[in-house]
Amino acid sequence: MNRRYFLFGTLGAGLGACARDGRPRLNIFNWSAYIAPDTVPKFESEFGVRVRYGIYESNEEMLARVTGGNSGWDIVFPTGYIVKPLLANGLVAPIHRELLPNLSQLEPRFQRPDWDPNLNWSIPYMVTAAGIAYNRKLAPPPKTWADMWDPRLRGRMTMLDDPFDTMGASLKKLGFSVNATDPGQLDRARAEAIRQKPLLRAYLNAEARDQLVSGDVLAAHMWNTTAQQAMDSSPDVGFVYPAEGYAVYPDASVILRESKRQELAHQFINFLLRPDIAAANALTARTTTTNAGARKILPPEFRDNPTLYPAPDVVARGEWAITLDPATQRLRDRLWTEIKAA
Repeated sequence: MNRRYFLFGTLGAGLGACARDGRPRLNIFNWSAYIAPDTVPKFESEFGVRVRYGIYESNEEMLARVTGGNSGWDIVFPTGYIVKPLLANGLVAPIHRELLPNLSQLEPRFQRPDWDPNLNWSIPYMVTAAGIAYNRKLAPPPKTWADMWDPRLRGRMTMLDDPFDTMGASLKKLGFSVNATDPGQLDRARAEAIRQKPLLRAYLNAEARDQLVSGDVLAAHMWNTTAQQAMDSSPDVGFVYPAEGYAVYPDASVILRESKRQELAHQFINFLLRPDIAAANALTARTTTTNAGARKILPPEFRDNPTLYPAPDVVARGEWAITLDPATQRLRDRLWTEIKAA
């Protein structure tokens, strides 16, 4: 996900104001538009602290900031498959479950996630997934990844500018895992993506939303959160999880080892696990919460939204993105470069 970075929030009136504020300070680095406007002020008020809150647009951007181990941040929100690389580089502090009484609020499937089965290092926060957003006037509507190779969409279709997701769509079209490591399978996926390329208007992320709403684009490979934003803007937009399967990206909160405020960081994560707070964050982000307690109190029209909370049979088709071995990642990076250059 490519999201531009900037700082905002409770930076106050400058360094002079901060110097006069004797409250403990917590530094939080999160994805953009991923929290309700009053979440941080509520935490500051209830716990007598002040928060420096920054946002980023990609895992790569976050990693660039924290990899040196002297970033100044206490909590970050990596996607699940990034947790192991953070851990391998000694950047993550252990989770102390006794400091998180709200941990029981997590849905059962997030109590033991693949990337951290015992929740020793990370706590699931939100989930995004990739599918196809489309203009409802398109008949028949797309139902499979193969439909994104249909010549009728020439020049009016976009794919995500994301190597894992777009190669994943090609892999799923071919019947393979989005996490494929076999060089032969990956090369076939490269060939499929290159074959599709003459049909594309562009590789786009959030920018495709407005083009879809305006009708300039008829079908777009899109994250469900972005698709829901488009659907909120226009009744002409629909969304489908392709029949072959799709990639799922859970994001998690982790405490950085460099943090000197470990207990306060746990308090914030526990605060995020509170059902009322988790529900407000999900409503603002227009995304899927991992919190079972929050889901119970969400408005029915949001809780039952099939784009954000699909039926069990659709959930079963989803495949969590996992950490790839370095050799496979280098191969994928090279193949993506070839796709973009073709």
